[in-house]
Parts: sequence; structure tokens; C-alpha cells
Amino acid sequence: MSAKAAARQAAFARRRQAHAAAGPGAADLLIGALRPYRGRTLAGYAAIRSEIDPMPAMAAMAPFGPVCLPVIAAPESPLAFREWTPGAAMNAGPFGAMVPADGRWHVPEVLIVPLVAFDRRGGRLGYGGGFYDRTLAGLRARGRAVAIGFAYAAQEAGDLPQEPTDAPLDLIVTEREVIRP
Repeated sequence: MSAKAAARQAAFARRRQAHAAAGPGAADLLIGALRPYRGRTLAGYAAIRSEIDPMPAMAAMAPFGPVCLPVIAAPESPLAFREWTPGAAMNAGPFGAMVPADGRWHVPEVLIVPLVAFDRRGGRLGYGGGFYDRTLAGLRARGRAVAIGFAYAAQEAGDLPQEPTDAPLDLIVTEREVIRP
């Protein structure tokens, strides 16, 4: 088993436990961390399985500017982003994530990024498909894109295996703290 696969397996177990124990208000710190970005195009995600849910923070930001959700266009491609509003009609997308049934396409400036594990240096371990790494690389090549990892505190790892193509996080928000790498 590779170092990344072993780290993912351990992090999934920690995330499942944290999710089972989570109470209301898990996105409260995320709402505060997003305030400086009001009015900028924001991309969030629709939580799947035991992911921490960013929707309360996304709904809080919706009155200030476009909020969108990722859509997987094709394997090995960057993500596309479709506008989302609270109560929007949704369809099941690849991997079980819900995506807006319709709406405008946007290029986000700020992204709430799901993850399996993180470290305090801004390292992120995702699911292994590379979608966010490709997306962030493309966005950052065109200008500044802020990547905010959102996770349970239990998903923190001491030292994650990283590769040159792994896109770092600019900020990490958990239900307990905001971490600035």
C-alpha cells in the first residue's frame, strides 16, 4: 500500500468518527473565515458520505455574490462550476455528489475544498482523482485563487505525503479553529 493510500485509509476512519460525533454549528468558523471574500465568486461543494458540510456557509455568502458547485465534466479534466442558490434544483452527479440542475457557469476566485486529510503546512490529501489539483493549478495560472480546506479537526495529519502536482491550501478551517499555513 502506498503512503498516500495508507494516509487516506487512516484519515477516512478519523473522519467517520468525527462526523458521527458532530453537532450543529460545524460551519460557524467557516462563515467567519469567508467574510473577507464577500462579493467574490465562491465555489463550495455538496458534502458526500462523512464530509463536513459547507452548505450553511455557502448559503450565508449567497446574498453577496455568486456561489457555485463543482461539476465533473470528464475524467482527467479540471472541474467546471455551476451557480448554486439555496433551494436550487439538484441532480446526482458522478461519485454521488449533488450538482445544480441548471444555472450559469462561473470561474471561482475562492474555493472551499473538500479533503480526506490536511496538515498545518497547507498540505491536502484528496480522494486521488486530482480534480482539485488540476483545477487549482489552472485557476492559479490565470490569477489568484484562494483554496480554503474545510475539514473536521480529526482529519489533521502530522506530515502528509505530497507530490509536486499537489495544490496547497491557503487556509484550513475546521469546526474548532482556523489554520493559516
